[in-house]
Amino acid sequence: MTAEYDAAKTAPVERVARVLAGHALSRNAEGDMESAGPAVDGLWPDYAPAALAVLRTLREPSGRMIAVGDADIWDRMITAAIEDESLSD
Repeated sequence: MTAEYDAAKTAPVERVARVLAGHALSRNAEGDMESAGPAVDGLWPDYAPAALAVLRTLREPSGRMIAVGDADIWDRMITAAIEDESLSD
């Protein structure tokens, strides 16, 4: 990842897409690249559809999640993450 990348200012879809790309490319996971950062910077948009699928799956909290938090707030937060149109350049 470049020095300009700031996860706190990055749309959740991009964050998840970057993790999925890194997982696929990095030697530390399933890939074979020793340093996958630059490749992730260029390829994360290809993983955005899978990232959206992950976020959609998280819309429904588990029983344990409901036991410790507010399911309505969770739903609104995940829906906002899915609808976030502010993908970083």
